[in-house]
Amino acid sequence: MIKPVATINVVPNLPEPMQALYKLAYNLRWTWDNETTTLWRRLDQNLWDKTGHNPVWMLGLISQERLEMLQKDPAFMAHLNRAEASFEAYMAAKDTWYRQHYGHLKTRPTIAYFSMEFGLTECVQNYSGGLGVLSGDHLKSASDLDLPLVGLGLLYQEGYFQQYLNADGYQQENYPINDFANMPLELQRDADGKPIKIDVPMPGRKLYAQIWKIQVGRIPLYLLDSNIPENTLEEDRNLTDRLYGGDRRTRIRQEILMGIGGIRALDVLGLRPNVCHMNEGHSAFLALERIRQTMREQNLTFNQAREITRASLIFTTHTPVPAGLERFGFDLIDEHFTDYFREMGLSRKDFIDLGRENMGDYELFSMAVLAQNLSAMANGVARLHGKVSRHMWQWMYPRVPSKEIPISSVTNGIHMQSWVSGEMGSLFDRYLHPAWRTEEDNPDIWAEVQNIPDSELWSTHARRRERLVAFCRRRLRRQLQRRGVSQAEIDMADEVLNPDALTIGFARRFATYKRATLLFQDVERLKRLINNPERPVQFIFAGKAHPHDEGGKALIREIVHTSRLPEFRHKIVFLENYDMHIARYMVQGVDIWLNNPRRPKEASGTSGMKVIYNGGLNCSILDGWWDEGYSPEVGWAIGSGEEYDEDNWEHQDYIESQAMYNVLEQDIVPTFYNRTQDTLPREWISKVKTSMQRLAPYFNTRRMVREYAEDFYMPTFERVTRMSEPDAQTAIRFAEWRSHLEKVWHQVAIRKVSLVNAGNEVKVGTEIQVQAVVNLGDLTPNDVQVQLYYGPLNTRGEIEDEESDSVVMESAKANGSNEYTYTGKVLNTSSGDRGLSVRVMPRHELLPSGFLPNLITWA
Repeated sequence: MIKPVATINVVPNLPEPMQALYKLAYNLRWTWDNETTTLWRRLDQNLWDKTGHNPVWMLGLISQERLEMLQKDPAFMAHLNRAEASFEAYMAAKDTWYRQHYGHLKTRPTIAYFSMEFGLTECVQNYSGGLGVLSGDHLKSASDLDLPLVGLGLLYQEGYFQQYLNADGYQQENYPINDFANMPLELQRDADGKPIKIDVPMPGRKLYAQIWKIQVGRIPLYLLDSNIPENTLEEDRNLTDRLYGGDRRTRIRQEILMGIGGIRALDVLGLRPNVCHMNEGHSAFLALERIRQTMREQNLTFNQAREITRASLIFTTHTPVPAGLERFGFDLIDEHFTDYFREMGLSRKDFIDLGRENMGDYELFSMAVLAQNLSAMANGVARLHGKVSRHMWQWMYPRVPSKEIPISSVTNGIHMQSWVSGEMGSLFDRYLHPAWRTEEDNPDIWAEVQNIPDSELWSTHARRRERLVAFCRRRLRRQLQRRGVSQAEIDMADEVLNPDALTIGFARRFATYKRATLLFQDVERLKRLINNPERPVQFIFAGKAHPHDEGGKALIREIVHTSRLPEFRHKIVFLENYDMHIARYMVQGVDIWLNNPRRPKEASGTSGMKVIYNGGLNCSILDGWWDEGYSPEVGWAIGSGEEYDEDNWEHQDYIESQAMYNVLEQDIVPTFYNRTQDTLPREWISKVKTSMQRLAPYFNTRRMVREYAEDFYMPTFERVTRMSEPDAQTAIRFAEWRSHLEKVWHQVAIRKVSLVNAGNEVKVGTEIQVQAVVNLGDLTPNDVQVQLYYGPLNTRGEIEDEESDSVVMESAKANGSNEYTYTGKVLNTSSGDRGLSVRVMPRHELLPSGFLPNLITWA
């Protein structure tokens, strides 16, 4: 390759009256504003499709003749002016949710949201699946709420990968290069116009990165890129080539860059965050960099700086199975962090203990353990996932009942404006309060769905199904042409699927636990279901398997082979290269969204939420979000929430496939095809309306981000503000208190527990008084909370975790010798064997939870 002696950036040449197109193109608000998206199509529909819906690239390709013609078109210029006015009003709004609820604060906080991937639009291939799309929707709703949030991640030169299938249906991958100059990205420069760069430590050298920005409405997203000349080693330049690519050494270096480099990038941009939210454990090294910064700037010890940092960090886990966590061998930790932990005054053991996880015969450094150890608050992403996570992390909190492990849950949602179809949006405009676009978490608005005539709701969704079928035919034709099949087979693509048939979609990451081929357990039964001439059923599949997941690739191959059988040829379609563009067509057009993972391995899932707003229904295993969203009035469940051991998975697949066939044959198909005299499926439409009324107000990211703000971000900001002022003295005292607590906790002992007014048998309605004599050693009653813990007994004579409860006991008197008598009462409201115990836990106004690892004493 020839190296240039100079470089220039060629930019579009827009007429002066059309300069607003720049502003609209470089802010991704257009991804959820129908007025602006329609403007891009109107600009040039062919270019819109050719560029993969990339307005920046469009503006660089469009001819000057076309621009001159549009400039003279009053209708187009009026459309442009409307879109610009709407954009300006959005960006300048003063009556936002944040200003209404937190405008009184003297200081506007900065909340940094770290994620390995962001799915914002198909023309920015910086995502692999659900985690990235959730991150993108999180930023969009943060923008709508005017939350003071910034995003931070990596910018991948090749993204994830582009999927195509060979003639045998086996997944192949290619990695086209992302052209950053023609994407809605802006390189961040200093006052002299030079790119702003940061560096992070690597073994024997520094790794450098430049910073790109994507503007997402009101929210800036900063992405780090290591492909710059300052990195003389090819491996360093290639570090940000691929999402989830490379070996373990590549992964730890990517996560060093995102975590440590992300904090340094925000710092150089003048954005010192008050709160950091780690979306999964990939960015957990940021906690170490925050501690190091605080130690250096405020002349604090590691323990003191750790308490300030811990108070400001939030960790969201998306992983319901231990095998899915990110872990590294100690050799990689030694290679990359020896100088770093010495700088913080830590021994190797102290540092590794921050992330140490025992794997049975060996130990590893876990990013999730590091995040959990250094965060004030942690959560799962659905109610069931919170419960699963508490069980999964119970080993970190010995002797704490699983129900009380300090991991809560915030159920995921979707950014409704990004996923609702234009046709359905127009229908809502006619019959719902106009605030449905801005207050989608308001149940009163969705109650008005009842006002939509059944015929209009049905016809609107039917049009989207027709569009989906037409889209599938076009995509399938291109797939077949690329494979080089016969022209006769290519022409058959125009006959696949029936725009009037019951259409079921299955699209997601092809991990084996998601069981994409569960539908094919009984092929003969499936044939009868699909080929009923009076009640036909058809299936659309899409999704990618990880390049190294041979099991996932085998599932795709099985679907493709099955779809080629004569009985299924026009009824089952697999769409290659699943992305946000395909996802929109599918969630807006299918009648049923199918999901059948092995419970409880689905942390949340969000794809099924998207059909709620588009007139579709869900049929799913009771896992993830559907476990809390399901009721018979809003969709269908496969099974009753059973869980199986790994040894019984084959039996489980048989049982649940039969349950799926039963639901399809006996419930879904008859409900879809049972029509009244006016040809409408009234019962089906009733379910669609009830689904919208009950589920739409909750399963959206406006509600989700609002929960994060109210329950996590703002309490965390308040706590860290208190700890940091004045001159971190509050934090220093808190760190000293916690250090003292850990040193003397072994002295705490419960000497005696007695029932004051009852024997071994009492009647329902009796209030029992309990006394406990507690020796606190060198602690005082202000340092602890003594609780009476009670609940029904299980068959082993233990208090049942999930049905237990507790009350705080009051300190009655000091007995001398550091002993105190505590009293508490419990009312027995039902009969049966009950157990009582007493426990002592730490108490401090700056502790978000009284449960700290290894600091609990039981009677």
